[in-house]
Amino acid sequence: LSPLDEVLASSHPLSSDGGIRYRGLTQEQVGATVLPLDYEIEYICRGNRWIVGPKVRKCLPNGTWTDLTQRILLCPRVWTSLENGRVSEWPLGPPVEGTILQYSCLPGFILIGRNSTHCNKLGKWDSLKPVCHCEYRYCSKKKLYIGALFPMSGGWPGGQACLPSAQMALDLVNKRTDILPEYELELIHYDSMCDPGEATKLLYDLLYTEPIKMVLMPGCSSVSTLVAEAARMWNLIVLSYGSSSPALSNRQRFPTFFRTHPSATLHNPTRVQLFQKWKWTKIATIQQTTEVFTSTLDDLEARTKEAGIEISVRQSFLTDPAPAVKNLKRQDARIIVGLFYETEARKVFCEVYKEKLYGKKYVWFLIGWYADNWFKIKDPSINCTVEQMTEAVEGHVTTEIVMLNPETVRGASNLTSQEFLNQLMSKLGGKNPEETGGFQEAPLAYDAVWALALALNKTVGPLKAKGRRLEDFNYNNRDITAEIYRALNTSSFEGVSGHVVFDAQGSRMAWTLIEQLQGGSYKKIGYFDSTKGNLSWYGNDKWIGPGPPADQTVVIEVFRFLSQKLFVSVSVFAGLGILLGIVCLTFNIYNSNVRYIQNSQPYLNNMTAVGCMMALAAVFPLGLDGHHIHRKQFPVVCQFRLWLLGLGFSLAYGSMFTKIWWVHTVFTKKDDKKEKRKHLEPWKLYATVGVLLVIDVLSLMIWQIVDPLHITVEKFVREAPKGDLDVLIQPLLEHCSSDKMNTWLGVVYGYKGLLLLLGIFLAYETKSISTEKINDHRAVGMAIYNVSVLCMITAPVTMILSSQQDASFAFASLAIVFSVYITLVVLFVPKMRRLITRGEWQSDTQETMKTQGSSTNNNDEEKSRQLERENKELQKIIQEVQVLFLYVLLRSYRSHSPSGNVVRRARWLELSFGELASWKCRSERAR
Repeated sequence: LSPLDEVLASSHPLSSDGGIRYRGLTQEQVGATVLPLDYEIEYICRGNRWIVGPKVRKCLPNGTWTDLTQRILLCPRVWTSLENGRVSEWPLGPPVEGTILQYSCLPGFILIGRNSTHCNKLGKWDSLKPVCHCEYRYCSKKKLYIGALFPMSGGWPGGQACLPSAQMALDLVNKRTDILPEYELELIHYDSMCDPGEATKLLYDLLYTEPIKMVLMPGCSSVSTLVAEAARMWNLIVLSYGSSSPALSNRQRFPTFFRTHPSATLHNPTRVQLFQKWKWTKIATIQQTTEVFTSTLDDLEARTKEAGIEISVRQSFLTDPAPAVKNLKRQDARIIVGLFYETEARKVFCEVYKEKLYGKKYVWFLIGWYADNWFKIKDPSINCTVEQMTEAVEGHVTTEIVMLNPETVRGASNLTSQEFLNQLMSKLGGKNPEETGGFQEAPLAYDAVWALALALNKTVGPLKAKGRRLEDFNYNNRDITAEIYRALNTSSFEGVSGHVVFDAQGSRMAWTLIEQLQGGSYKKIGYFDSTKGNLSWYGNDKWIGPGPPADQTVVIEVFRFLSQKLFVSVSVFAGLGILLGIVCLTFNIYNSNVRYIQNSQPYLNNMTAVGCMMALAAVFPLGLDGHHIHRKQFPVVCQFRLWLLGLGFSLAYGSMFTKIWWVHTVFTKKDDKKEKRKHLEPWKLYATVGVLLVIDVLSLMIWQIVDPLHITVEKFVREAPKGDLDVLIQPLLEHCSSDKMNTWLGVVYGYKGLLLLLGIFLAYETKSISTEKINDHRAVGMAIYNVSVLCMITAPVTMILSSQQDASFAFASLAIVFSVYITLVVLFVPKMRRLITRGEWQSDTQETMKTQGSSTNNNDEEKSRQLERENKELQKIIQEVQVLFLYVLLRSYRSHSPSGNVVRRARWLELSFGELASWKCRSERAR
């Protein structure tokens, strides 16, 4: 059977209305014979019926008949019924091409419109559906008029479904005897085309033509903004069913505005709730540059800031989203909120596919009022395939205002949401909901009429108490407007769109539906009730990865610690050096009464050994870090490093510097001053070391009091580990530092550097001097050379390599170890070798001398100084005798020698001077 046959068979038996004629076959043969190829059948109709469609069909090789795909269009059935009237149909059956309807009204009603209409082959009636209006003498209800603007075309043709929905609500309200029993609501509406310019003209017509309208009902946000701002001048309440702009929530600018469509900002509490559920603290946004999206994003930014969530990236675009998407990729955006219209959404996600800004690392939040197949619609403005778009949008989350009550409850209209949808579909005449503008918002328009009716009904009593009536309303009457405002502001009822209640700004409070695109189709994953802050979660969210992605690249902080092998190796050398220092110190103390040791100033050498051991002890805290100690203990370790190294340097180097400075002072001055300083007073040497030590102690104390050391953490460039891991390694390194570290280091390095340079100079000046008072000053000079060179090299190198913990520690610690080893070996090993090879160990006599104190040593020194003075006096006497002798000799030569014999005179003079010289040598030996 053809589609027409199927329709007829379902309505009337073929035997009474028509049948099929089989040519050349009897009725018995038809049931038992397979019809041959190209066999033709003929349709016939009986009575006053006629055939619609092909009359003859032919059998095809594939076992079907010709013209089976021809579609029979039915006209809308809504024309087949008339409220307060009757409809006669001819012929009976489905309303197909040729069907005629005749209209008439019940008594007391007048037919407005044509009394007949015909169904054409396009499936449309050739005239508008008439209505039956009640004659005044039969109708006692007073009419209250509502001026409405329904956009039947334009950017948002929401009036296509919202107008029938509002009319359904008006019909039910007017039939109710418990709601406005003395009044009848009537809707006067125009097509605003969602255009503010057109709406301005229509608003003028509504206000300046009879009858007076009590309430205005605009649709689009742009039109509602215009109407709501002007309505205050006429004392009119504005109740919108399709405006979501956040700007309309401004009570100062729009004091009489209400809306059953929630503000676009109602998505934001849901988004923030989801951010907190999935533990995201960093998000990004991309928006189309329009007022509604800008206002929504400003509100989202305020809410996220209050919740401790950061909007790290905020991008916008006018027509081309490519640069904005690239910036999102460049700034590592992961959780992205997109605010744009459906047409722009396709452009955005085409760029998202190109930039690979999708997958297991990313989550997109979109607006939920797009069509379910918005990403599959072919768009000439993009160059991505449907498959590519499907891949890019997979897994995104949408938030959508619940515009249809999900629960099966009967509200003020005594209809469930499903019953409402069924009646609306019937009123639309079987139109495809996806092709009908405003189908989703239709429940909001329905509830807007009910909210208005219930509010007007609530004002009847208060107005009657004041001697007023609703029909007394005019554009100058503020009292009636104030009563309607109070009634609407306190509205609370169950509608087909859910619970209807308005906030302080006149915006609808509603639930939010949360959906996720899973496998190319949207799945409900939860609801959020913003009035109670309650999240109803289904737990069926699905992710491309193992779970919700991170809001940013996970940064794992890893501290860089000193190589333990290096630390242990250097510590072993430092420990051995401390043992060597103990051996040297013990040797020096044990042999302190040996003359050779005494002449090297053993107390200064003891200070050098102690300072070396303190410097070596500083190696251990120098290698301690977070691997060994807690962060709270780190400042204490920093102090140990500084004080051990500083005091160790002052003791070790200061004692050597004091020796070399005294030798230079005594043996490089003029003779008259040299005599005064040749007497060595040990306490002056110790005092010099004490001064250097006090300077160090004071400087370190001031440093630690004014600007104490604390732990600082240095961050390095992040490193990506191997493998497909969405993480980065953040290397960290702990340092001992203070706020003005460079200033303090400059002071300390400057002071120590001058001492090192002065020590090198003094060592060079005294390299050829030999004295028994300090018999090891050449060894001290050599040690000073080595320490100075190592310190001057190591100090700047360690500052440069401070970010490389192993290299920095190696340079600093090995410099300390080598300096100490060189100092101890150069100062003490020669003394040990001399005492061992020459046997100059302590004797019994020397043991006895221990009890005599240092008086014997002082007597020997005094005798030595006495002999030196006598030697000088004898030298002066000899010089005087030589001069006198030469004078006598010359006189004798002049008086006794012959004048002519020159040779003999010369020879005699030579022998005389020879004897004088021999006598002088003998005198020196005798002395």
